[in-house]
Amino acid sequence: MKLFKPLFLMFVMVITSQSVRAQLVIEITSGADQLLPIAVVPFEYSGANPLPEDIAQIVESDLLRSGVFETIPRASMLSEPSSSDNVFYRDWRILKAEYILVGAVLSASNGNYQVAFELLNVNTQQRVGNKEVISVTPSSFRDAAHFISDKVYQALTGIKGAFSTRILYVTAEGDRSAPNYKLQVADADGHRAQVIVESKEPILSPSWSRNGRFITYVMFRDRRPNIFIQELATGKRSKVAQYKGLNGAPAWSPDGKRLALVLSKDNNPEVYVLDIATQKLDRMTNHYAIDTEPSWEPDGKGIIFTSDRGGNPQIYRLDVKSKEVERVTFEGDSNTRARMTPDGRYLVTVQKDSGNYHIALQDMKNGRVTILTQTYLDESPSIAPNGSMVMYATTEGNKGILSVVSVDGLVKYKLPSSNGDVREPAWSPYFK
Repeated sequence: MKLFKPLFLMFVMVITSQSVRAQLVIEITSGADQLLPIAVVPFEYSGANPLPEDIAQIVESDLLRSGVFETIPRASMLSEPSSSDNVFYRDWRILKAEYILVGAVLSASNGNYQVAFELLNVNTQQRVGNKEVISVTPSSFRDAAHFISDKVYQALTGIKGAFSTRILYVTAEGDRSAPNYKLQVADADGHRAQVIVESKEPILSPSWSRNGRFITYVMFRDRRPNIFIQELATGKRSKVAQYKGLNGAPAWSPDGKRLALVLSKDNNPEVYVLDIATQKLDRMTNHYAIDTEPSWEPDGKGIIFTSDRGGNPQIYRLDVKSKEVERVTFEGDSNTRARMTPDGRYLVTVQKDSGNYHIALQDMKNGRVTILTQTYLDESPSIAPNGSMVMYATTEGNKGILSVVSVDGLVKYKLPSSNGDVREPAWSPYFK
């Protein structure tokens, strides 16, 4: 039996005393045409004390947000079974549901709860996988719900779910001439947002280590950029770059032992690699143009980066071993801030065309480019660890918000915040 303790406890040591009241709220803006109908039945509960969260409602929201599923409204349900033993499949065929998720929450003697759930196929009248029972603490209901969502998503799509992951982002609140900056962490659905770092000077370029234990970011001190590494569980942080000039754009290597970063300590912005253990710096580029925004390929053999060495900003690939450089993008007026999907198949960039900035997807096998967004000022793409979704910053009215688009461009939703501008998203890896 799996015991769920809240994932956010790993962050509690670094939270400021003031929690974030304005959480991100999901708003679906479009979806795919072919959706899989599923009924997420309210989980049965007969305890005396109210439950901290509605697990079934969280699961339903997760599945809707994926753009793969169409959920049956609770008001339309003809019955609310809690296990496969009391399911009347005829009721669900009438509603045209293809799958049903049923479950129950039971109080445990130690103050925790047990949650049992089953995924059922309406057509075959058979269970999909096994019935599972998990133990849940009062503070980890959302973690349990995201775990169940991941189970359902993987069972029905064959792709690992990313509902249990986290996101980093930066908010700027208050007077626009002198805003207060906060680096925040939240669930992938925007809930349980907490402040990690707060500053009167800008915070930029947050990035996760591959095991999710550490983050790195740029924070200005006395108007000078410095690069920090911070352990989330303890709040312990160290400054790893404070050279004269630019210190920016840190990116973790897949093995977690190195950082790619941009320094101008030798008078021109160049890509360097820092060995975290030894603090040894290796200069990777050497060109009179501006080289910036490095990001590692999934296998660690190459670094993709932005350079204007061809006259306008485009994406180039650097071979880590030989340091040979080749151009990767050719379409659009410019391409910047590249990120690669975990399987290495696609490259996501910010592409400028006719004065507008859109999120673009380039197939690395055939070179085909697809424009995923139609808003005019999109930036800072970050890819979900299963490669299915891209989170990015954009503008709505005069306010910065976060939006998400699927890699096929068919699903879009936004996560607006009621306070301040939201920028610089970074989607976490799977936690190990």
